[in-house]
Amino acid sequence: MINFLKNHPFAVDAHFDSSLVLTFAVPKEQLQNLIPECLELDTFHDKWAFIAIAMVQTRALRPKGFPKFMGNDFFLIGYRIFVRYTNNAGKRLRGLYIIKSQTDKKKMEFFGNIFTHYNYTTTDIKQTKNKNCKTIKSAQSKFEISIELTDSEIKLPENSPFTDWKDARKFAGPLPHTFTVNNKDKTILTILGIRQNWKPKPVKIKNYHFDFLNKLKLQNIVLANAFEIKNVPYSWAKGKIEKWK
Repeated sequence: MINFLKNHPFAVDAHFDSSLVLTFAVPKEQLQNLIPECLELDTFHDKWAFIAIAMVQTRALRPKGFPKFMGNDFFLIGYRIFVRYTNNAGKRLRGLYIIKSQTDKKKMEFFGNIFTHYNYTTTDIKQTKNKNCKTIKSAQSKFEISIELTDSEIKLPENSPFTDWKDARKFAGPLPHTFTVNNKDKTILTILGIRQNWKPKPVKIKNYHFDFLNKLKLQNIVLANAFEIKNVPYSWAKGKIEKWK
């Protein structure tokens, strides 16, 4: 029963007030050991693989069909690797493999760990904003990010492997699918994300520090892009499980 509940047994609705996504490019060899064998890295020019950090302010998160007033508001943080999976029907699916999940409330940690395999932990989140800058940080998790608020044209981050925002947007996330792999029984759980009004806008990152990234000891990692999406209705479909080959 516990395993059944963890397999995302029902659809979920939410509203994203904002979703900030920073995507980091890493030589593909650096991330290969972080994903299960049934997945492959989603690469750019067969050289770069990508790890993204998404910070999402959700509102009215609830099982699909429940009224909005029964939902809850949470701040969610996901560390994800861009991957692909070829299912048993031969379809090549593009998606994300989650390696760490955090939230700002114990309630989300409790229920998130009952109904998903994402292993949520709770951390402190502090957001500040003035005329020129927005900051999101956590003392407990030792991360901080500062965003310059500007109306001027925003350039790609220095050393980004992308040459234009068109290519960069392909790795902005979230991607259509999220994958959870059980290596013991060789099953894969696929969850489809459904979104509306998805219009990522580039943001200018002044500085950042993520202790979790540092602990991965990745070499030659660079900030590839940074986007923010606002005011988006979002839902997750019921999970689907299959044996992987």
